[in-house]
Amino acid sequence: MAKNKKRVDLKKNRSKPARDKGWTRGFQQHGYTEEATLGGERVRAKGNLSRKRTIDTDEGTTMPRVDESICLPGRVVCVYGLDNLVQTGDGRRFRCKVRQVLKSLSMDERSIVATGDRVWILPLPNNEGVIERVEPRHGILTRASRGREHVLVANVDQVVIVIALKEPELKPHLIDRYLASAEQGRIKPIICLNKADLIDPAEVQPIVGYYSQLGITTILTSAQSGMGLKTLRNLLKDRQSVISGQSGVGKSSLLNVIQPELGLRVREVSDVNQKGRHTTTTAELIALSFGGWVVDTPGIRQFALWDIIPEEVEGFFAEIRPYVPLCGFPDCAHTHEENCAVKNAVALRYLNEQRYFSYLGMISGKMEEASEE
Repeated sequence: MAKNKKRVDLKKNRSKPARDKGWTRGFQQHGYTEEATLGGERVRAKGNLSRKRTIDTDEGTTMPRVDESICLPGRVVCVYGLDNLVQTGDGRRFRCKVRQVLKSLSMDERSIVATGDRVWILPLPNNEGVIERVEPRHGILTRASRGREHVLVANVDQVVIVIALKEPELKPHLIDRYLASAEQGRIKPIICLNKADLIDPAEVQPIVGYYSQLGITTILTSAQSGMGLKTLRNLLKDRQSVISGQSGVGKSSLLNVIQPELGLRVREVSDVNQKGRHTTTTAELIALSFGGWVVDTPGIRQFALWDIIPEEVEGFFAEIRPYVPLCGFPDCAHTHEENCAVKNAVALRYLNEQRYFSYLGMISGKMEEASEE
């Protein structure tokens, strides 16, 4: 691969010059003098302070080039605050810090390293190391968090969206947001309706049938009765998967039954507010004894889509797309316009009303609404 030098943007130290906090005290003690005022002036560039640096990179990337003779390739198994647990090809694990230039790169992500990342590390004594480079990602599950991108996991094939049928109550809008994020990240979605032992399965057959007709694998499971666990195990076998969902839906319980030696902690749902209690505190890459890897993620309270504009939301709804060309206006938002084929299809029950409400919520900016209300 060709090598070159590239100027990269670094995070800015601050957007405005720091305010002199001792100005009032200085005036009270010494008063004003023209010389003192002029002596305290400094010339600064207008606007945000710019920071750049020239680094050696490989062609087509902004990542620093590494010396492969002394560095080792590996995969991030878990992220603990400022530390990252990285497993190399020979099975060794290193507790690694991130090289400062990587942390300083200007980016929209909350953190430059995520569970599942392919990285290069510089090994150090006592099973420690430094992450020198992060390889390009594929198959990511991401969400918006405080105005920045939060990559939950990288380099996976599929996401198992675990939704409780009861305790906490089923939230179809959350399923639809996950499906949109899965399509955005180019990973296969699997809907896992858990705690099926608490209801009559016939009650949710319309939901199962609807998503199945869209080509989305949908299964009913129960860690208590064993329903659907064989199917789930076959879906995970020899694949790179992430299990995600809100707190209390039973993600860890399902993994404990599928692979008992994991011993993942579980807790009950609160009787007061029907909200799940966080037990898994960080996303962790787990090797499955029957083949494949799975990432058990912490329960989420909010799931807002990242970097989505209203005009592209219709593309995340496969059943809506055929009606879009039939609308009376080429820029139809399918909300208030006349001669809207999508609205007419909803009125005639050709389109699912609940899914249409999910669409409206996404384009109206309510994608950040809490998953647990």
